[in-house]
Amino acid sequence: MATERRADVTWRGDLMSGDGTIERVGSGVIGGIDVSWSARTEEPNGQTSPEELIAAAHASCFSMALSHALAQAGHAPRELKSSATVTFVPGTGITRSAIDVEGDVPGVDADAFREAAEQAKENCPVSKALAGNVELAVSARLAGAG
Repeated sequence: MATERRADVTWRGDLMSGDGTIERVGSGVIGGIDVSWSARTEEPNGQTSPEELIAAAHASCFSMALSHALAQAGHAPRELKSSATVTFVPGTGITRSAIDVEGDVPGVDADAFREAAEQAKENCPVSKALAGNVELAVSARLAGAG
């Protein structure tokens, strides 16, 4: 069954000097979050950007996909710590999303973990939405492996 998610945003003014607010999302978990061009291209100063939100979406989607793949292989992770860094180039757009993940996964060696991370990078729905438009990268290591 398909699902739809919604976010409502208000923007005031032009691109460079204007600002906006993410008023709410359908679930109600966030709202009243300020966005601006300067938060995209300079220091965020307490505001967010579409790229930061994409990074959050990519890291969480990737973590779910990796957790599922590992569990399906009989190695449910104790913990995955994932971060995504999304690169935005003014005039070009989003050029890269790089995921870094550290996992505490009993019974999996470093090579198997890296391979599972590569597969999750290619197959999570957010990666698929970005594929062909954005360079995707992943760095994966087991906890305690340095």
